[in-house]
Amino acid sequence: MTEGMVRRGHGIADLADEYDVIVVGAGPAGLSAATMLARFKARTLLVDENQTPGGQIYRAITLAQSADRRRLGEDYWRGRGIAEDFLNSEAEYAPATTAWSIQSVQDDAERIVGQEVGLSSTGMARLIRAKQVVLATGALERPFPIPGWTLPGVMTAGAAQIALKTSGLVPSGKVVIAGTGPLLYLLAAQLIEAGARVSTVLDTTPRENWLRAFRHAPGFLVSPYLAKGLKLLRTVQRRTRVIRWVSELAAEGEGGLREVVWRAGGCEHRLPADLLLLHQGVVPNVNFSNAAGCAHEWDEAQLTFRPQIDEWYGSSVAGLSLAGDGAGIRGAEAAAIQGRIAGLGCASRLGLVAPAERDRLAVPLRRSLARAMRGRRFLDELYRPGKEFRVPQDPDTIVCRCEEISAGQIRTSVSAGAGGPNQMKVFLRCGMGPCQGRLCGLTVTELIADERSKHPCEIGFYRLRFPIKPLRLRELAALPQTQTAKVAVLADLADTHHSADWNERKPQ
Repeated sequence: MTEGMVRRGHGIADLADEYDVIVVGAGPAGLSAATMLARFKARTLLVDENQTPGGQIYRAITLAQSADRRRLGEDYWRGRGIAEDFLNSEAEYAPATTAWSIQSVQDDAERIVGQEVGLSSTGMARLIRAKQVVLATGALERPFPIPGWTLPGVMTAGAAQIALKTSGLVPSGKVVIAGTGPLLYLLAAQLIEAGARVSTVLDTTPRENWLRAFRHAPGFLVSPYLAKGLKLLRTVQRRTRVIRWVSELAAEGEGGLREVVWRAGGCEHRLPADLLLLHQGVVPNVNFSNAAGCAHEWDEAQLTFRPQIDEWYGSSVAGLSLAGDGAGIRGAEAAAIQGRIAGLGCASRLGLVAPAERDRLAVPLRRSLARAMRGRRFLDELYRPGKEFRVPQDPDTIVCRCEEISAGQIRTSVSAGAGGPNQMKVFLRCGMGPCQGRLCGLTVTELIADERSKHPCEIGFYRLRFPIKPLRLRELAALPQTQTAKVAVLADLADTHHSADWNERKPQ
């Protein structure tokens, strides 16, 4: 089946000026939310940067062949049904479309009556209104700042998985995979099955994590994660070498990766490598919700900021909901269920379903969500990244890759008076590069907290502004001069002097 805009034969210029709901992100949460909303006859538009639905976890699922089933696993294949349900719905779909801004629309009494979303595709930008917006922007890989992580030949595990899923690309040469988290072993198994030479897996999971996780073992033992995890471990351990309790890690080489250096058991080891894949878990992608003004809070279990949401996944900004891993890491199955619940909440706010019926329909969904989340506390504790890999102690380690700013420079700026990430911009250009803090934000927060002996929630995160994705000047210039367009061009410089304010905002 051809999809969305292609199926309906229109481009971004042919989209309506207003929808009941715009859903941003075509992963399991976004697909499920859009499908649920279409069921209640809400005029729904789903926008996503990729050419096909699925997000990262189910990337290119509608193009996958049966031969990919064994290589990528049954969990990946389950995404086919979620994508097909959406494609068979009445929702509209705009693939290869970037959402780069969102601005609340107010009436004469200054009450929020909707949202205006900035979209861009094929060199054209538009501002489209919606009564409700669901952000299902998913997760990012947690920064893994080790010495040498900017060398050619060092990548994230997620990047390798994207290449495998979308193009069937398998790395050549000697591959080393290092870090912690379930994806570490999943990727190792997938690459081995695809024919890659994975010479070593370096597991950086701290030994003490096992003791902390043990108190959550009862829930884990009755969860599906147990069988899946044991199967992955057996597969990887049978096919390659696994080294645990790694306490230090570095990539070395002139002009490119030549060796991976690590310390385990008090001894230093070296291994020639052509490719080093790094991973230490995923964190919510909060760039959109941050810039939109949503209240956030620090999640101590997952060591990250996440948006504050209610039982229907509504945020502190009226008309703006968040679902899936962008609202807290819970996994693909839970994300799909969250999307359905968020869709129910939006449908109710639009008056398309009565509150009593909404609540009745949500009962089995909440039961399924509880089952899907069994074992998550165990995984959160077990795969909690060690501080030595989150907060670099080597002053020469690059933290902000875009601007090539080191950990030492950040610590020096703190000593000179930088109290938070936004004040840091007065001293350095941290977070002001193309990635807008995606690759350094958490590291900068934790570095400042470490240097000032404070908790990360006291330090705050970057105050991000729209557009949150690169946009051509001609696209901006062609926009009508609405308030959203002005905000996209003229940043509020007063925000530069406030670091923690974004996670202290009160619900409106």
